[in-house]
Amino acid sequence: MRTAQELAKRGQAVHVLTAEAFAPYNRVQLTPLLGGDVQFDEITLPLTDETDLLTCHWGQTVARIDREARQVITRSGDVWAYSKLVLATGSRAFVPGFPGTTLPGVFTFRTADDASALMARSFSARRIAVIGGGLLGLEAARGMRRRGCDVTLIEHESHLMPRQLDLEAGSKLAERICALGVDVMTGRAVREITGTHRVDRILFADGSREEFDTVIICTGVRANTDLAQQAGIAFSRGITVGDQMQTSDPLIYAVGECCEHRGRMYGLVGPGYEQAKVAAEALTGGAPRFAGAIPATKLKVIGAEVFSVGEIEQLEARANVRSHVWRGQGAYRRIFIERGALVGAVAVGGWSQASRMQDAAQHGDTVYPWMVYRFLKTGLLWTEQDLEPAEMPASAILCNCTGVTYGQARAAITSGASDVPDLGQATGAGTICGTCRPVLEDLLTAGGPPKPMQLWKPLLALSGMAAIGALIPILFGRVPLPDSYDAESLRVWLWRDGIVKQWSGFILLGITLAAMILGLRKRIRLMDRLGGYDYWRLIHIVIGLGAVAALFAHTGFSLGNNLNLWLGASYAATLVFGAVAGLTTGGDHELRARGVGTSRKPPRKLPTWLHIIAIWPLPVLILIHVLASYAF
Repeated sequence: MRTAQELAKRGQAVHVLTAEAFAPYNRVQLTPLLGGDVQFDEITLPLTDETDLLTCHWGQTVARIDREARQVITRSGDVWAYSKLVLATGSRAFVPGFPGTTLPGVFTFRTADDASALMARSFSARRIAVIGGGLLGLEAARGMRRRGCDVTLIEHESHLMPRQLDLEAGSKLAERICALGVDVMTGRAVREITGTHRVDRILFADGSREEFDTVIICTGVRANTDLAQQAGIAFSRGITVGDQMQTSDPLIYAVGECCEHRGRMYGLVGPGYEQAKVAAEALTGGAPRFAGAIPATKLKVIGAEVFSVGEIEQLEARANVRSHVWRGQGAYRRIFIERGALVGAVAVGGWSQASRMQDAAQHGDTVYPWMVYRFLKTGLLWTEQDLEPAEMPASAILCNCTGVTYGQARAAITSGASDVPDLGQATGAGTICGTCRPVLEDLLTAGGPPKPMQLWKPLLALSGMAAIGALIPILFGRVPLPDSYDAESLRVWLWRDGIVKQWSGFILLGITLAAMILGLRKRIRLMDRLGGYDYWRLIHIVIGLGAVAALFAHTGFSLGNNLNLWLGASYAATLVFGAVAGLTTGGDHELRARGVGTSRKPPRKLPTWLHIIAIWPLPVLILIHVLASYAF
């Protein structure tokens, strides 16, 4: 359907023949259909605006291809002539050769017919076994569990999703699935399905047995190559194609799960859509190339977020590959690096950087030592501000299902797409599993005027007061000290009385320490329970105002000489840059609207770093000042 839509958009008349009795539908959505989350009409594929060029004919089973006559013949005897032909025959469920797979009560999960049969079976099934712990098996288990069935997932490998995840990630995924009410058996090979008139139990290779009345086989797929074989078209595991998706017959192309490109086959939607685009472009006179794709999976499996990019099984065994692991807050992340380049990653649990990781692995981006250090400490390879949708690389994958990039989504927004449905219609993003829809919303928001942050008005007011106070010693100098002693003079009491000087000094020291500790707010996770960061930022600025007052009380803004001058200058610079950082933070939306800074490099970044740099000498200078004061 994607190939047909792309051809129709290019002005080509296209006829789609399908053996199924349904209108073309989205196979990825069969799981929510099985679980009762959607109705069938919600998963049918929308036609393009060029409906006069694209015609679908369902219930048409193709029997053979006559290459010499350029004709397709159906089982009913209908003949369809073609000038160019595209084979998108997909794949069928693979059923292992152990005994019992033909017994009543044994199902596969591949088509709408399969989903319909399983929905009917769910009303009478007592205990269901799903054989196969890959993506399809997980989704089948999820669908039947949502229908209230007792489900056990069986995988003969040591962990779930063995092609996409390592052992620890697979084990964590199993824990999450068990918590949702699905039993998991790993390392259990099925020897036979038994039953007299219907399924009653499964025998395992270790001699054990379990009783089940329903079995769903999800042990992989095999490409549908029968038509190609009959027509004498080259094939191996799939129909052999070149970089333009052309088969050994120059008039026939193949896309999707039925084809094999450079010895590899792809079972995910994203690469299939990319192949469809390449085929349509080649069929209309273009010269595109499909260069292959790194396997990538990013989805929610039975409520657990799972991410994988790269050939994980191979990477674990490759000699020059090093890996690093981060564990925290119930999540697990692992990255694979080969000669300094990112080549793979796996994760169980949410990961905001998944799309960026996929793009980096696809292009073999360099991972520097400090990035590895950041990953080991925080689970992030890049800093958070580098991940805003508006700043993501154009080549980064936004929608893993359809292969739509951030660049394509931005182009659609520029062309007039104003909401998520518009973006879906224009690009296909968000129309498969829906996981990327929040990102689409963020991207649409990022495309508009910058929005002010929370509490920006009090932040500006307090920062302005702090800036004025901090600039007083720089612009106006110190307050003159009295020439003679006067017991009634406040100036004498503040700046000549030794006890008062000690008290004001230690108060200033306490305020300084409080400000420095509060500056580590983001690093002290315990403080997350004490309120949001926006409020603590205001408190930090209030403390800065207190520091200005305490500095006046202790020194009269007289910065002194020698090391005292260095200490005073460091204090003044810290206060000034802190106030400017507060002003640029509160006014961030206005500054960015005027072209000053971006969401990735906000205006506050430079003054914030200058504020931090000015703080560094303070602890040593304060220590020297205190020791010198008591010594002399």
